[in-house]
Amino acid sequence: MVNRVVVGAHYGLRDWLIQRVTAVIMVVGSLFMAGFLLLHPHPGYDGWTALFAGGPLRSAALLFLLSLYYHAWIGVRDIVMDYVKPAWVRLLIHVLVILTLVVYAIWSVQILWGF
Repeated sequence: MVNRVVVGAHYGLRDWLIQRVTAVIMVVGSLFMAGFLLLHPHPGYDGWTALFAGGPLRSAALLFLLSLYYHAWIGVRDIVMDYVKPAWVRLLIHVLVILTLVVYAIWSVQILWGF
């Protein structure tokens, strides 16, 4: 009989679920934007400004972008863990990806709220 001792590993269920939830958020956001573009084929600056003038849509756009970044992080992390064998290279790639995604998140807030 094999006694399996779990020491903090989550075996991917949480990450699998997060990827599915973030994917649904991104699909809903993409469908909304596609619908907007179908109804307003050439919105111009005034159209985009009016669309993002309200707080709820800015928040939804930020939720979309944060979902995208988290979805990307889980995907890149899993690929790196599977295919990059030297631990120092894996750590370097993880740190660079995390820093890049954090900078993107900060930049997204700056763009959406004009800080």
